[in-house]
Amino acid sequence: METSTNLKELVKQKYSEIALQDKDTNASSCCGATSSCDDPVYKLMADDYDNLKGYNTDADLGLGCGLPTQFAKIKTGDVVVDLGSGAGNDCFVARHETGDSGKVIGIDFTEAMINKARTNAEKLGLHNVEFRLGDIDNMPASDGFADVIISNCVLNLLPNKTTILKEINRVLKPGGHFSISDVVLVGELPEKIKNTAEMYAGCVSGAIQKDDYLKLIKEAGFTTIEIQKEKVITIPDSILKEYLTAEEVAMYHDSKVGIYSITVFAKKENYCKPGSGCC
Repeated sequence: METSTNLKELVKQKYSEIALQDKDTNASSCCGATSSCDDPVYKLMADDYDNLKGYNTDADLGLGCGLPTQFAKIKTGDVVVDLGSGAGNDCFVARHETGDSGKVIGIDFTEAMINKARTNAEKLGLHNVEFRLGDIDNMPASDGFADVIISNCVLNLLPNKTTILKEINRVLKPGGHFSISDVVLVGELPEKIKNTAEMYAGCVSGAIQKDDYLKLIKEAGFTTIEIQKEKVITIPDSILKEYLTAEEVAMYHDSKVGIYSITVFAKKENYCKPGSGCC
């Protein structure tokens, strides 16, 4: 398997390519990857944004696996941070919830995505939505900055999930919370899929076990952990056959491996040291 640094660079390269494509081109590829697929996995992962206010089609590259903004309990005036903000889709939905008195910060480590998101924000005339270039395992945001953190199908792409969760805890205000949509597993994927770089960057091989995912959240100090939504993701045989033999595809189906999109809510403890002035 690739090293953590190599995997991050792989994801950055792939998503830079996606940012420079239009949505129709992404729709004809596997999770936005550059190889053609008969049944794009992203269509099976993505949820329908059409009924969410603030949704902008130009900012939707079809790369999500849930609707974290629908469950994030965002209030008017909140400061919201979106991790892996892409072209700005979830930021613009969050901005509708925060209103003019709130603020939304999108963080992405792909310069092409940041440029695309800024262009979309300018077209929409939104002046309290900001996009910052940076890694989400070392966020360009101060301690206790955000009321709410959201993310859509991003943590599964990156190997350093523990570090990212610690950063989420740092950036959230005491009593703040997150709502994150991500891909998790129940059972083990075939090694050929786990070790395939394109599947890592575009689809599901970076996902970890569901129980381990929830355990990492708890170990990072979060409470009130709740799965807000869960759905099964099925990879079509037309994609599996690009990586596995016919016999291996049959074995994969017999193994009953479960791939799920989950949206998880959790809170940072509401603590305050006496004398610090925050109480």
